[in-house]
Amino acid sequence: MLEKLSNCRLCPHKCGVNRLEGKKGICHCDDKLKIALASLHFYEEPCISGVNGSGTVFFTNCNLQCKYCQNYEISQLQKGKEVTIEHLADIFVRQQQKGAHNLNLVTPTSYVYHIIEALDIAKKRGLSIPVIYNTNGYETEETIQELEGYIDVYLPDLKYYSDEIAKKYSGVDNYFEIATKAIRQMYKQVGKVTLNEQGMVQKGVILRHLVLPNHIQNTKHILKWIKENLPQNIWVSVMAQYFPTYKAKEDELINRKLTKKEYKQVEQYLYSLNLENGYIQELGKHEEEYVPEFDFSE
Repeated sequence: MLEKLSNCRLCPHKCGVNRLEGKKGICHCDDKLKIALASLHFYEEPCISGVNGSGTVFFTNCNLQCKYCQNYEISQLQKGKEVTIEHLADIFVRQQQKGAHNLNLVTPTSYVYHIIEALDIAKKRGLSIPVIYNTNGYETEETIQELEGYIDVYLPDLKYYSDEIAKKYSGVDNYFEIATKAIRQMYKQVGKVTLNEQGMVQKGVILRHLVLPNHIQNTKHILKWIKENLPQNIWVSVMAQYFPTYKAKEDELINRKLTKKEYKQVEQYLYSLNLENGYIQELGKHEEEYVPEFDFSE
């Protein structure tokens, strides 16, 4: 599949660069596969992390340029190491051997073709745990279609309702329109969330939304759209873990954490919508501690 990288159109930027010749588009990826960390992660949603942890693989680079990215060292500063597809397949299998409830692919978009080939190899070697596609939501319908049969659980962000905010903080146009089309395609592909007897997710879509300080109306618009446009059984995870990092420290609107008042507003609005399934993260004090150390370990 890697031959398709000669005219890369994997994400909505559709740069069309020839990555096979070493050229890089907006995501900074060429044809090499680069990861920053493979580990058991215990701070995802309860139905993902469970007792044993989620088998996360953090990929280097990203097709968004979020000013507040908590993983900016790898998404923006390109920290990571090159691995082969064979090596990646080994990492996938080892996550299962460690007892992970699932294989959690974090920021995978730019490496979809590499991932598909690695999954083919890993499944021949016995990989059987659910595969999670953990994405920022800025995806094309075509790429999601390419993943059919490979992904069991989609875990997309739905960051912005306002194009103005999306442009300001992530550098992209038409985020909401593009992300919602992709999310509909995800739901069409894997349907509602199903859990096993231990309460661990096996299949379905869980929508994530990170609440930004001073942007509570953006959150309300997102939640209202979910309620009015997606099936009643959709799962939603509202995250309150925001803390200012990277370039967010330079922006007066987002250079602080959420206040209790802002959190309460979101909580009350969420409950008023009567969305049936999902989570709202508690407002914490030391969110910085939950960011992994990207030391290229496996």
